[in-house]
Amino acid sequence: MSQHHDTPRRLRLGMVGGGQGAFIGGVHRIAARIDDHFELVAGAFASDAERSRAAAAELQVAEERAYPDYRAMAEAESQRPDGIDVVAIVTPNHLHFDVAKAFLEAGIHVICDKPMTTTLEDARELEELVERSGLFFGLTHNYSGYPLVRQARDMVAAGELGELRVVQVEYPQDWLSTRLEDSGVKQAEWRTDPQRSGPAGCLGDIGTHAYHLARFVTGLELESLAADMHTFVEGRVLDENVHMMLRFRGGARGMLWSSQVVPGNENGLKLRVYGSQGGLEWHQETPNRLFHSPLGEPSRILTRNGPGLGEAALAASRIPPGHPEGYLEAFAQLYTDFAEQIRAHQAGRQAAPLAANTPGVTDGVDGLAFITRALASSAAGGGWVDM
Repeated sequence: MSQHHDTPRRLRLGMVGGGQGAFIGGVHRIAARIDDHFELVAGAFASDAERSRAAAAELQVAEERAYPDYRAMAEAESQRPDGIDVVAIVTPNHLHFDVAKAFLEAGIHVICDKPMTTTLEDARELEELVERSGLFFGLTHNYSGYPLVRQARDMVAAGELGELRVVQVEYPQDWLSTRLEDSGVKQAEWRTDPQRSGPAGCLGDIGTHAYHLARFVTGLELESLAADMHTFVEGRVLDENVHMMLRFRGGARGMLWSSQVVPGNENGLKLRVYGSQGGLEWHQETPNRLFHSPLGEPSRILTRNGPGLGEAALAASRIPPGHPEGYLEAFAQLYTDFAEQIRAHQAGRQAAPLAANTPGVTDGVDGLAFITRALASSAAGGGWVDM
């Protein structure tokens, strides 16, 4: 069947990590396929060549493009006439920097899971490399893909809340309440290991999501923070619970709580933003509703694809109102926006404005600065430190 002449071809996607037993790799693959802008054609899916080949076979990736390691992949793919357009990095945190560097140096665009690196120095080096190369770099802070998160951002930017005063964000989970890492659960093993996770545990894993969401929606810049990071489960070294106070430039005040040891919480990411003229509240577990409370008026509920939404929120919705749309679709929205930016780069044109506001290398550096300063504050007994 002949393709319509102006239909762009699918972007060729490679993947590093995401082999058998991995969680986030599967999420990225589904997200990349939902709107049909990508096809997975190559990968180094595991640190072991045999396991990488087995994963490739399961994923219908041609045998000659199942690589024993990411370096061989970056080199080979950059030489092929049909080489990958972009690589998705879905390994444990400690590998993000080296893998991203290898592909950027090979001239290949990068989509990276968060946190971007494990150290601020590496994050800054990556930022320089991205700027020098001129290549696209996307960071999957996926909660920024939700339609009603984009609606909230637009309402704040339009001044509907007045001057911002208070920002409360929390991300509680309970899955690490016991030593799950001792029972062979890969997710728990690497996330509780400083060698693979980096110097922050819960804060790096989900606290960075909460922080990014607060910044994405409010546009506020963090001035200083005071953090109390704590480990409760015997024998663990990385933080499992973080309480933090935040001071933003311009005078707004905030609090952030993230925890992975609080029973009864699954994925309780919540954001509340209050200004002089009203408030907004959004819960990740019921993402199709945004609560808006204009000062002195009855509160109202905005629904995904429902009445009263702006362009950005409507553009990020796929199905009629009332059909739940959630985590995978929000992730897919980022992939769709990334695709537009990569195609714009390839064609030497500007990306469509609605697709251009995705998390990138600057957000990655900001996230690492946030982790670094939180660790410093907590180590000093929870005192205030400047960003």
